[in-house]
Amino acid sequence: MVPTINPLVAAGVVVATAATDAVYVMFTSAVAARRRVPAATWSSVWYLLSSYAVISYTANWVYVVFAAIGSWLGAFISISLLQRSAARPPGRATPG
Repeated sequence: MVPTINPLVAAGVVVATAATDAVYVMFTSAVAARRRVPAATWSSVWYLLSSYAVISYTANWVYVVFAAIGSWLGAFISISLLQRSAARPPGRATPG
């Protein structure tokens, strides 16, 4: 028997875990660059976001699938954006 799924909760879990993974990537980037304040800030945001997803899907195991989808999306998008910003030469204005 598969429990019922609330679409709003499922969407919230996807968004929360996507944001959590994006923030985790930023946290890891700040740690690798040895930037203490940004690392600490990203760490606190990471825990705040992850709490929503954990609380949401512990009541219903089906939401773990939505958490995995959000996790994949968050990591993929944040790494894509980091690669794009790293490829941009510093000091050059981007066309508007």
